[in-house]
Formats: sequence, C-alpha cells, structure tokens
Amino acid sequence: MGAIEIALLFAAGFLSGAINAVAGGGTFIAFGALSLLGVPPISANATSSIAQLPGYFTSTLAYWSSIRKVLRGAMILAAVSVVGSLCGALFLLWLSNDRFAALVPWLLLAATALFAAGPWLKPPPVELGAEPERNSLASAVVQFVTSIYGGFFGAGMGIMMLATLGLTEGGDYHRLNALKNLLSNVIAIVAIVVFVSGGVISWPGALAMIPGVALGGYGGVWAAKRVPQTAVRLFVIAVGLFLAGYYFWRG
Repeated sequence: MGAIEIALLFAAGFLSGAINAVAGGGTFIAFGALSLLGVPPISANATSSIAQLPGYFTSTLAYWSSIRKVLRGAMILAAVSVVGSLCGALFLLWLSNDRFAALVPWLLLAATALFAAGPWLKPPPVELGAEPERNSLASAVVQFVTSIYGGFFGAGMGIMMLATLGLTEGGDYHRLNALKNLLSNVIAIVAIVVFVSGGVISWPGALAMIPGVALGGYGGVWAAKRVPQTAVRLFVIAVGLFLAGYYFWRG
C-alpha cells in the first residue's frame, strides 16, 4: 500500500469518525474507501469494523455514568449480543467474496434506507423520572436479530438498535443510548475476534484508518456545533446510494 493510498484511508477514517460523531453513518465512508481501493468486500467489511472500534470505546466512556446504572440489567442483552454477533460474523466468513459482493448492494440500500429513516425511528420521549416499560423476552429476541446483522455487516446497526431498544426496553434517550453504546462494543469486539482469527483483516488499511477515526471523532464534536445535521445526513445517504450503485454496476 503506497503513501497516496494510506493518506486517502487516513482521510476517509477522519471523515468517518467525524460523521459518526455528528449524525452516525461513518461506516459507509470507511467501507466505501476500502472497496474503491480494491480491498475485497469481506475484508473491507471486516477492516471497517475494526477501524470503527475506537469510536465505540470513546462513546462508551462519554456515557460511562449512565452505563453503570444499566450494567446489571444489560447482562442478558450482552450475552445475547455475543451469540448473535458470533453467528453473523461466522456466516460472513462462510460466504465467498463473490457471494458477499452480490449481497452488498442490497445491504447498502437497506442500511441507507434505515439511516434515512433515522429521525423517525428515535424512541418516543419519556417523562423525567418515569419507570421504563420493559419486555425482557421481546428485548432479547430482537437484540439477537440485531446483533446477527451487526456481526455480519453493521452499517446502520446503531440506528436499528436505538429504535428496537426504545420499543422493547423503554426509558429516556440517554438510558437507551448508553445501552446501545455498551452493546455496540460487545457486538464489535466479538465480530473483530472472529475476523482476526479468520485472517480477513487488511491490517495496512486498518492501521491507516484508525488514527483518522480517532481524530475525526474528536473533530466531529467541533463540527456538530457548526454543520447542520441535515447536510451531513444527506451526504451519508448520497455515499450509500453511490456505493450501492457501484456494487450493482460491478455485479
């Protein structure tokens, strides 16, 4: 990998981290940059997952005081997420690059639609101090399905999880976001262990992107105060549609 490719991946990582901090959807940028540089789709997906991990860690730290309050109750959801993410990641490795490439445009279209619908998928507001309404069985089942998707592909996973947790767990936005951040770490770590064991990580690509993601996440806080989220969302949707069209064209 030459200096130009490394610089492009660093820039893509920076943009990915910044977009995640502002509106989410940075996975599109990371996956797209790796794909356009010729990284095979399974490897691009796995490498994108590992590049996003620093952002999951920092968002967890930012919500640590809220996470401690839900930690005990989240153990079942975390265990379910381990199993689901393991299933999704193993299924990805079972597929050939050609089979996965055939699925990618449809996955990108679905993730783009999910991202576009994000503002309407936010959980309803809850009165301050109100006791959240929980459905433990439904929550575990839905989280299992979400974690399979997260281990397999992951783009749009955070939006999907926030919406499903709002339906099955209840509580205010900060409680749900704390749960989402905790479970995102679990899903990502399990998937990354599988991907590393399977030897599908493009380490030069990951090492080029990770510092950019970390810096972009920090810079995204500054951008969030100045750049309209609508503009960022439209940019991410455009990237998702472009990548879907690119894979349809290649396919």
